[in-house]
Amino acid sequence: MNDDSPSIHPQSLRQSDLAETGGIGGHPQGLTTLFFTEMWERFSYYGMRALLMLFMVKTAAEGGLGFETKKAAAIYGTYTMSVYLLSILGGFIADNFIGARRAVLVGGIIIATGHFTMAAGSLATFYAGLVLIALGTGLLKPNISTMVGSLYRPTDERRDAGFSIFYMGINIGAFLAPLVTGYLAQSADWKLRLSAWGLDPAHSWHWGFGAAGVGMTLGLLVYLRQNARLAHVGHPPTPAANGSRPWGKLALVALGSLALILAMKASDEYPALVYGLFALQIAAILGFAFRPHPDSQRLAAILVFFFAAEIFWAIFEQAGSSITLFADRLTRNEILGWSFPSSYWQSVNSIWVIVLAPVFAWLWIKLGAKQPSSPMKFTLGLFFVSLSFILMLPAAHLTATGKVGPLWLVGLFFLQTIGEMLLSPVGLSTMTKLAPPRLVGLVMGIWFLAAALGNKLAGVLAAEFKSDQADQLATFFWQQALWVAAAAAVLLALVPWVKKLMGNVR
Repeated sequence: MNDDSPSIHPQSLRQSDLAETGGIGGHPQGLTTLFFTEMWERFSYYGMRALLMLFMVKTAAEGGLGFETKKAAAIYGTYTMSVYLLSILGGFIADNFIGARRAVLVGGIIIATGHFTMAAGSLATFYAGLVLIALGTGLLKPNISTMVGSLYRPTDERRDAGFSIFYMGINIGAFLAPLVTGYLAQSADWKLRLSAWGLDPAHSWHWGFGAAGVGMTLGLLVYLRQNARLAHVGHPPTPAANGSRPWGKLALVALGSLALILAMKASDEYPALVYGLFALQIAAILGFAFRPHPDSQRLAAILVFFFAAEIFWAIFEQAGSSITLFADRLTRNEILGWSFPSSYWQSVNSIWVIVLAPVFAWLWIKLGAKQPSSPMKFTLGLFFVSLSFILMLPAAHLTATGKVGPLWLVGLFFLQTIGEMLLSPVGLSTMTKLAPPRLVGLVMGIWFLAAALGNKLAGVLAAEFKSDQADQLATFFWQQALWVAAAAAVLLALVPWVKKLMGNVR
């Protein structure tokens, strides 16, 4: 999936650890442990996310919260933004206090607690659950990827393949989750079974949230049972000679994260804050670009990629908001006479990732030095995500006569996944190559921040989704497609300049 590109922070290992081949496909055994832990954690995250928007907008009679679309989209955007933004804080805590191994364990416990809290069924537990899941994911998400990198020395030829295996675990979890939680939350068969047991079928949503918690619990059991395989990685840092820890810096990172979350939340009421943020980013790009030092110019290039990624995620991440509502209200969710819950659509991106990832891996190897540069790949990524919303224009007009067929959404997710393959893994690789050695951690934080702000912007845009007027719906898709296409055109024009800023980095 889009949001899970692993970061790489190798630690020094014993020679015996480096030679270990007892895991999946001849990899270290620790990779197997982390594969299944992350698979279940992603099951919990995407299982809950598949239901979140729908649960908020459904009426109380349907078991939901009865929120208006605008309010639900704002909450959704703030939550998904917080998940990514808190990864910076979680990485800092692990690097300076408890180590990656303990951070993953604590994060997993907090996540599971959050899911079960959401399943309790009140408005207070709903909000408390969201906060807990965001905090726990912030701890687990960056640090489990760090441990994957720690299993290999930088020159180990198995390294890239190991991350590919880990990435496959992410997508297996993301594929299975909506099928399970969506069935429990929306399926007519399950609602009938609840009625037969004397339970209120309107509470089926909480069974879905509970299943997400069970998934995280299974991940924790795998992690604890096989923790000995990770005994050589993820250790807490050695304290300073005087035993002090950087508590002051921790407070600054925490306060900075909270301030940014609150500022972006305020953009729900004051959209001008978003334009101000864009202006600051452009000013930062120009400020670094016109300094003569190569590191400054590379930072300018990093910020250009940040800006492009932010816009990309603003469209792509509407899969969980506006596209979820389109699937639920305006799509015939049936294939060859088989009807399925609308939340099942959240599995389609993972299917396309599993199908297309080997194709793109082969393509880049085949093209070799002739493959497009990183800024050109970003341009193409923006173009394809714009094209996905252009595809929805005729679908929007067709809703005037009733629900549309499922192939429209199949096509949308296909185009968006092509865009993801062009931008997400390329972006991670480019960040690590461009980052000055002393600023690698900061640059990886910037990459997470782009996803965070893009997710919030996705919520802001989805707030304008209206399903009752075909013309307004077409305008909704057209305006965003045009906006992203314009961004792609600007980036295309800037490709030579960005390549110059990158220096000898391709």
